[in-house]
Amino acid sequence: MLGLLKRLVLVLALALPGPVLGEVRIHFHSFNGSVMFGRYPHTFIVLDGTLEETGAVVNENYGFSARSVSPAVLRGPVEHIVFTEKPEQIRRTNRHFTLTLTDAQYRRIVAEVEAWRSAPGRHYDLDTRNCIHFVGRMAELLGLKVDYPADMLRRPKKWLNHIAALNPRLGVRPL
Repeated sequence: MLGLLKRLVLVLALALPGPVLGEVRIHFHSFNGSVMFGRYPHTFIVLDGTLEETGAVVNENYGFSARSVSPAVLRGPVEHIVFTEKPEQIRRTNRHFTLTLTDAQYRRIVAEVEAWRSAPGRHYDLDTRNCIHFVGRMAELLGLKVDYPADMLRRPKKWLNHIAALNPRLGVRPL
């Protein structure tokens, strides 16, 4: 009788819903862009999946840029913006690599995005704080090795390929 009771408890335990299983991924993207067609090369992150703690669905993306593109960008810091890409635009970009996040890492990434977004003043600088630096900071928060070679600061695709090479554990090939 005791054996039957144990089996019944086990069956009930397996049948009842357990904790929400979640997984959020961060994808590192580049956009080739073209000065001739008004869209400059760019890099950004995409977050998607489900939070383990709450089951909340995540579907977000963030990039860092100058609030407006003008010759002032060439002269030094200008007003910045954190913005999101439309899904059709994301489909036209290069996905370089993906990492799986814990809920705590997800919250840390979102907090860092907000810190960049809400920083007072003019913080976009083509050479020292552009989209590459933004995405690089997110990668650093996740333990990736990151650097910023001068010849790549305006070449997001080449730079993300470089970051992948610096982090062979990612197991990705250059695009």
